Amino acid sequence: QLQLVESGGGLVQPGGSLRLSCAASGSSLDRYAVAWFRQAPGKEREGVSCTTTRSDITNYADSVKGRFTISRDNAKNMVYLQMNSLKPEDSAVYYCYAGITSRDYWGQGTQVTVSS
Repeated sequence: QLQLVESGGGLVQPGGSLRLSCAASGSSLDRYAVAWFRQAPGKEREGVSCTTTRSDITNYADSVKGRFTISRDNAKNMVYLQMNSLKPEDSAVYYCYAGITSRDYWGQGTQVTVSS
């Protein structure tokens, strides 16, 4: 059973940067596509970025293109989200996701707040 634990969230000023980390355990992450989602209060959960098992295909939401970068280190069983030029509208709980065939796994989320 794959388990995911996010870290790295916090309070940052507009224009600042944060790096989210997602640590996987219980299974080798290299078999899973991975993604980051976020959910702001009163809004639906939305996809931020995703990548394939070997990072040969990567996608970003239009709202974060050019500012966020997803990466993975399969040897360390880790997924990362580098977030630069943060805006107040990026404030949300960020969730790590891993999927294979019909099985989905989610982390518990980490809060990101962008405010002056």
